[in-house]
Amino acid sequence: MKTMQETAEIEIRNPADGRMVGRVRDHAVEEVAEAVRGLRAAQPAWAALGARGRAEWLLRLQDWLVDHTARLTDVVQSETGKTRFDAAIEVPCAIDLAKYWAGHAARFLADERPAPHSPIGRTKRLVTTFRPYPVVGIITPWNLPLMNPCFDAFAALMAGAAVLLKPSEVTPLSAVELARGWAEIGAPPVFAVLTGAGATGRAVVDAVDYVQFTGSTGTGRAIATACGQSLTPYSLELGGKDPAIVLADADVDRAAAGIVYGGLFNAGQVCISVERVYVEAPVYDRFVAALTAQVEALRLGGDDRGFRYDIGAMATAAQRDIVRRHVEEAVAAGARILTGGKAIGSGLFFEPTVLVDVDHSMACMTEETFGPILPVVRVADEDEAVRLANDSVYGLSATVWTGDRARGERIARRLEVGAVNINDAFANLVNFALPMGGWKDSGIGARWGGAAGIRKYCRQQAITVPRQELRREPLWYPASRWRSALVTGLMRAVDARGVRKLPERLRRNRS
Repeated sequence: MKTMQETAEIEIRNPADGRMVGRVRDHAVEEVAEAVRGLRAAQPAWAALGARGRAEWLLRLQDWLVDHTARLTDVVQSETGKTRFDAAIEVPCAIDLAKYWAGHAARFLADERPAPHSPIGRTKRLVTTFRPYPVVGIITPWNLPLMNPCFDAFAALMAGAAVLLKPSEVTPLSAVELARGWAEIGAPPVFAVLTGAGATGRAVVDAVDYVQFTGSTGTGRAIATACGQSLTPYSLELGGKDPAIVLADADVDRAAAGIVYGGLFNAGQVCISVERVYVEAPVYDRFVAALTAQVEALRLGGDDRGFRYDIGAMATAAQRDIVRRHVEEAVAAGARILTGGKAIGSGLFFEPTVLVDVDHSMACMTEETFGPILPVVRVADEDEAVRLANDSVYGLSATVWTGDRARGERIARRLEVGAVNINDAFANLVNFALPMGGWKDSGIGARWGGAAGIRKYCRQQAITVPRQELRREPLWYPASRWRSALVTGLMRAVDARGVRKLPERLRRNRS
């Protein structure tokens, strides 16, 4: 285990061309503990500002994001190898999210005053308060290096928590820029970024009061185990193998275009990317032809500030190799490549690929690919499509393409996933009033979802306040037969049905 004296640096390279674009610290375990102590000390004053006071700081950060959009987009692009088109969406999404939480946090965090569940309960005034966890640890992946930290950090900060962010060691530079922005606006010291590899992440999990993790299912299981040992609450957004269902009544051209975007944005490296496509037989050939033509027209390459390319590089050589293995194994088992199918160039590029004649015996249909391939299956009808879509250990999201929106909703309710987009892709990713969370091996908990998305970073506290006070409550000691009979009789009269409201003695007399 590295110590503070032995802390090394991590080199960050652009996967499109291999050039080094930055270095960050590989922070030691002791530095994590020190950072958490500082955040814990600063958090009470941050919470005391109230939601409106905290919103002022988040809106100042939003201003900073607007003012530095071009610079931040450059950083995102430099460490990911994305195209400019894909990289340019990250800052605007962060700006939009900042506005959402700043505008709604006060209402979402306001005390609730629920009505008592029975007339007897009306002797008390009931209050539910939402009090933040002191320090929230957020661990983010490499695919959306600015958006992912903002997705979770903004809600936790607005809840009144302090935040320790550990970005992926593959793409940490955008998170470092976010921390720089927080410092430049003069905000309270309740947001810190520590860079590093696995040991740094484990130290964060061990030190904080709540863990939000986005990443692989394997790492998520390890974090859940660690949190279970310490009874630390957590939320996990994990892997996906998202299906698309194309019905015979769909607008085939729109479905093909939406699935190309939903499957190949960011070179397919998004948790809710379309990774398998089920098409009803009557439109299968027409859909495959449209899909293949659109994928063939995509421009593959890296650029700096231009918009010359549609698909950029893979983030890591390991991820590119997974994609290559999935394609090669599928072809060996009988699948056909209609376009693409190989790694090209000196950078980490893989051609956008369409596969047909695939089935669920192949890894490309069952394992998370996280890359630019679209395997397509012909199905007889919607029942077969739903059955195959549900035949997965994952359950993050899905898309349904149909000319009948009511039918699309009915099918959505049959799918075992956390979100379904009808005639669109990624729509749930930018609608913060909806929860974003996975079923099955795709995770536990959710982000966003209106009030739930900020309250997840809070401990709920129940308070009862007497409306009127007696000298002694009926059930207080010393024990008394008549007081016990009075209270239990009242509860029976309120809660029981029909003649059972009466004492047993009176019921016997009636019978």
